[in-house]
Amino acid sequence: MNPTAEEFSVVVRNLERRFGAFTAVNRVSFEVRKGEIFGFLGPNGAGKSTTIRMLCGLLAPTSGEGAVAGFDLNTEAEKIKQNIGYMSQRFSLYEDLTVEENINFYSGIYRIPAERKGERKEWVLRMADLSDHRNTKTAFLSGGWKQRLALGCAVLHEPPILFLDEPTSGVDPISRRNFWELIYELAGKGVTVFVTTHYMDEAEYCDRLGLIYRGELVALGTPEELKTRLMKEEVLEIQAERPQEAIGLLENLPGVKGAALFGKGIHAIVDRAEEFVPVLRAALETGGFAVGRVEKIVPTLEDVFVSLVEERDRQEKPVSEVRR
Repeated sequence: MNPTAEEFSVVVRNLERRFGAFTAVNRVSFEVRKGEIFGFLGPNGAGKSTTIRMLCGLLAPTSGEGAVAGFDLNTEAEKIKQNIGYMSQRFSLYEDLTVEENINFYSGIYRIPAERKGERKEWVLRMADLSDHRNTKTAFLSGGWKQRLALGCAVLHEPPILFLDEPTSGVDPISRRNFWELIYELAGKGVTVFVTTHYMDEAEYCDRLGLIYRGELVALGTPEELKTRLMKEEVLEIQAERPQEAIGLLENLPGVKGAALFGKGIHAIVDRAEEFVPVLRAALETGGFAVGRVEKIVPTLEDVFVSLVEERDRQEKPVSEVRR
């Protein structure tokens, strides 16, 4: 592989994982630069968790090659584990232990030198804002606080690379935002962060994104690049009554390549938005729907993903990568 460990924290080439006849990850290739926040975006079941487990040395690839922190995926899994932090989508700490006891336990797991254990524990408590809860049983923490503690334990040993698998799943919006502030803090200190998510708003926080669907990488680029340069179609935002019913009409309207609820409105994907406005408005009004605002907008990441997925379903194409 040409990319060097000095420039990239993660490099994979044609990575594949099969379970019997089922291919969970299909010949995926990408790099993650040192110090960046790389988002791995896709719906549930797309192959995100399988990919991250391979990168963490927890699951052997069926084929392909790769390196994490300079160590080979196929032959140096144990060395990879020693040089990364990993936080799974399921809460993995011990709920019958206190906050402090969990940190002490993971200090032993990571073999932190005795003279540094106290210093690292206090750092985690400050970072996670849990100093006042050190003696609280973990079971009594809210979901957001549990995630902060899990993150703290994942970076207790100061790994250069942090893997987060759906870290904010089931957490309220405020806790999600606070959690991302911690991620930014870590990235600001030079930690490479690889995070899987199906939340489109979280994807906006990443430096670069990989979009995965049905085990295949369908796009790579920064959020801005994906929104402005990758999507060929245009997007109309529509305010109409009974939007869920209106979507059914729009999806069957010639020229509409996709339609989805977005907040209280509808986003429709079309080829030439401005020309299509009167056609769309007339179709909705004829169908008995009162129509408010209809205007062309800059696509969201969700629009881009819907467009790519529907195109992928129509015909198989090689990965689209946005080049600077």
